[in-house]
Amino acid sequence: MVVLVTGANGQLGQAIQYIAKNYLNLNFVFCNSTDLDISNKENCQAVFRKIKPDFCINAAAYTAVDKAESEQDKAELINVIGAKNLAETCKELDTKLIHISTDFVFDGSNNTPYTENQIPSPKGVYGQTKLDGERAIQNVFSNYYIIRTSWVYSQFGNNFMKTMLRLASERTSLSVVNDQIGTPTNAVDLADCLMTIISSQYPTPNTQYGIYHFSNEGQCSWYDFAKVIFEINQVNIDLIAIPTSEFPTPAERPKYSVLDKSKIKSTFGITIKNWQESLKSIEL
Repeated sequence: MVVLVTGANGQLGQAIQYIAKNYLNLNFVFCNSTDLDISNKENCQAVFRKIKPDFCINAAAYTAVDKAESEQDKAELINVIGAKNLAETCKELDTKLIHISTDFVFDGSNNTPYTENQIPSPKGVYGQTKLDGERAIQNVFSNYYIIRTSWVYSQFGNNFMKTMLRLASERTSLSVVNDQIGTPTNAVDLADCLMTIISSQYPTPNTQYGIYHFSNEGQCSWYDFAKVIFEINQVNIDLIAIPTSEFPTPAERPKYSVLDKSKIKSTFGITIKNWQESLKSIEL
């Protein structure tokens, strides 16, 4: 079975490459933006016709949340048009699509975990383009799994964990917001989840397509996350909790974006690690 992965150089793309050796029954083809430009439909079609993938994991995305506020066209090109191009190409070649989305499709006004049935209401350009990308896929065909996730980090790429450790090496104190609540997600755990979904297609295809939520279990603030990062890595730093109002950003973040994972756990029999336990497993 051939699995084409877009966004190979991104955090999730690298995480999938990291675990690919554990799935010898799958033939992975990893494409970066040079190999496959998802904003160009003709390029998508040419690559797909050559590779003939059974599955496409779309890990390519414009994820610069703040820059998206001033680069809306660029965000739309990748997150909306790119998603639509992949969906149309997947439909044409009978390829199943796994598309990665985000907790930013919600406005953060909840105080209980978001289910897949709740109505999205993004606050910024990034969240809106990711939601529009979801809808573009849904308008094309039904053979998709849209996986919304949150606060992704890993030993790969740029992320909150690596930023905290870098800043801690440069400073004696750090201020981190403590009034945004969500769940950190280890990209390797997310990658393993996607492999479980793909493996569920054989010998009998699991055709329970649709939107699913995945993150690690539990919840915390960014301050709590930073505190545990430093504890695990034995970093001694003066960590200061501050409200979001003291750290203004171009894009407004959801105050609460914990995702309910009941659906993905019951549908695919997935056991999910607690975020603290998973953080300890990171190999830096």
